Amino acid sequence: MERGAIPLDSVPGAVDVQATLESGQTYLWWRPDGDTYQTDGLSGGDAWYRTVVGDDVLEVRQSETAVEWRATTDAAPLVRELLGLDDDLHEIRRATHTDDLTSAAWDAYDGLRIVRDPFFGCLVSFICSAQMRVERIFGMQERLRREYGTPIDFDGETVHGFPEPDALAAATEQDLRDLKLGYRAPYVQRTAEMVASGELTEADIRGRAYELAREELTGFVGVGDKVADCVLLFSLGYLEAVPLDTWMQTAIEDHYPDCDQGNYADTSRAFREQLGPYAGYTQTYLFHFLRAGRNEA
Repeated sequence: MERGAIPLDSVPGAVDVQATLESGQTYLWWRPDGDTYQTDGLSGGDAWYRTVVGDDVLEVRQSETAVEWRATTDAAPLVRELLGLDDDLHEIRRATHTDDLTSAAWDAYDGLRIVRDPFFGCLVSFICSAQMRVERIFGMQERLRREYGTPIDFDGETVHGFPEPDALAAATEQDLRDLKLGYRAPYVQRTAEMVASGELTEADIRGRAYELAREELTGFVGVGDKVADCVLLFSLGYLEAVPLDTWMQTAIEDHYPDCDQGNYADTSRAFREQLGPYAGYTQTYLFHFLRAGRNEA
């Protein structure tokens, strides 16, 4: 096992690993102590978090002075990428069009960063997210890992990574329903088949103009505009993407009614203009803030 640390003073802006990994933007990281997503609105903790990328297991935690890591590889560059540690939060917040609500959200969770999850795991986890609480979405991904993920030895412990596309493509709908995926089971199976066969892949999407990329992503079975925006924001680095989930729709209704244009595409465009060039960042802060019931603004 290799170990290292990224000093906090080498990162542009604050860092809050717990808020980052328990804010509903990723279901591919988990706490080995079993307490992932047990409490809403968490931030500032020092627990270990674990994920698997390819054949490598990685764990991170935050100390007073650094983001510490231990892994099956030299993981410093990977930690920076996965946790968005190269994002300049000073510049991002300066560019944000702030108001009382967004300022309160940024102040409450300063250091929350946008993750860059592996594409396929992010895609499947958000297909599973429809009409589900974050705790149940996370549970689905745990069951998929344990049933179909490749086992990896990590310091004497067996860790399962997220399943490869061909593993889920080979599963039957009933197999996936048995893991409590419900009506999402055929969506996951067919989308995995598309990726495994090369019918539609990350390479067909990455690098396209934002709205074209979103449209291309909706070619996957079970992927609408909202799920597409989640994948663009939390995997592919489109920091302008704004997933319009229930929380954001309520925020628009209560605080930004002029942004409601009657359809997803136009409302999304108006809301992005309202929030500024890094709208996806502010949306994620708002989601975590509102979900935690902290909307005192």
